Amino acid sequence: MSIRSSFAITVGKTTRWGLHTFFKGGSSLPGVITKKLDPTVLGALAKDFEVVIVTGTNGKTLTTALTYQVLKQKYPDIITNPTGANMQQGIISTFLTHHSFKKTTHKKIAVLEVDEASLVHVTKYIKPKAILFTNVFRDQMDRFGEIYTIYRMMTDGAALAPNATIVSNGDAPIFNSVETVNPRIYFGFDHLPDGEEMAHFNTDGVLCPHCQNILHYKFITYSNLGKYYCPNCDFKRPELAYRLTEMVHTDHESSEFKIEGETFKINVGGLYNVYNALSAYSIGRIFDVPPADIRKGFELSEKVFGRQESIKVGDKEIIINLVKNPVGLNQILEMIALDPEPFSLVSVLNANYADGIDISWIWDANYEKIQDMNIQQVTASGERVEDIAIRLEVAGVPKEDLKVIPNLQDVIKDFKNAPTNRIYVLATYTAVLQLRKELANQGHVKEGM
Repeated sequence: MSIRSSFAITVGKTTRWGLHTFFKGGSSLPGVITKKLDPTVLGALAKDFEVVIVTGTNGKTLTTALTYQVLKQKYPDIITNPTGANMQQGIISTFLTHHSFKKTTHKKIAVLEVDEASLVHVTKYIKPKAILFTNVFRDQMDRFGEIYTIYRMMTDGAALAPNATIVSNGDAPIFNSVETVNPRIYFGFDHLPDGEEMAHFNTDGVLCPHCQNILHYKFITYSNLGKYYCPNCDFKRPELAYRLTEMVHTDHESSEFKIEGETFKINVGGLYNVYNALSAYSIGRIFDVPPADIRKGFELSEKVFGRQESIKVGDKEIIINLVKNPVGLNQILEMIALDPEPFSLVSVLNANYADGIDISWIWDANYEKIQDMNIQQVTASGERVEDIAIRLEVAGVPKEDLKVIPNLQDVIKDFKNAPTNRIYVLATYTAVLQLRKELANQGHVKEGM
């Protein structure tokens, strides 16, 4: 390690200690300072680690958490970035937190969630063993553009580490659309008999990359995911290395399923989260973690920030779900629709840089589904409260039945007036941060928890 790197790391660790000791926070600032002192420091920090990177549009945070727990069963010296600080400075801060100048002889693992656009800045210095691609859906149009732009960012980042194996969702046509310099293996669902389906007309990414014909499906799981094929050429879903073979049960709280005949359970609901578990299973098998340990890792995984996170406010159960794009929101609506009990719904819309400034996506999401649910009260809130209120009205919520509460402080105070014990909150990223901060201010959660 160079003198410059050593100095930068020492300053970064000291900064982190000061922020953590006196201000109880500061996840990315130490990384910003360390990188300023040594732009190449990430390579020095990661030198002794075998690295797994998780990237893609949806599911990064939960997949990272599941993968961390799976690998931890065999490799106890393991780190991750659980705060969701998934750009270069946050990843530097993660390594600073666990860095020691002492040498170790055992294998050290890092499981890192990485923002799609930041991947190229991370793989410039880190050469991972595996890069997991979760999915690619339309997201933050002002920042990313269309899905093919996002995928190009991902493949360009992976190409800087050409020996890294890309482990990707074989049910997503885009991941089989172009050749890559990296070796590739695929996971996917193989739990239904073959039939004949076509995706909804408003679905992205269903054109054959070879001949531009509309893809057909033997079955669809959701959106453009499934066992696809082109009726006009030889393009079809690739062979799967890891297969989900049976969906045993899924509801609003948990999912039970079989992978290669082995039964597993995760403590979150929704079909989309089963994909996250299958992703983590695939990485576990690549690292030779036996199925029994993978099962234990799933059992130990807790709900993470904004992903069906449950918080008690008085006698009310508040379940927070992060929403940021049409596909993700639709899957969350499908999941909460499985709740057999009546509930209330709060939709909080912000449009800051981290959320995506372009909010046109709310018109592509299927808010109309809430008409079929046992919802006793609907509330609109957030910095773009008027926009989400109009969208909910168009979706079928009568204006006179819609509560419009712009201020999150007042939303939390209003929880106690809800006609149901359970309240689902659908909130964009900065809205989740604001909500949790206010919940802490009002004493419902601990600061930083």
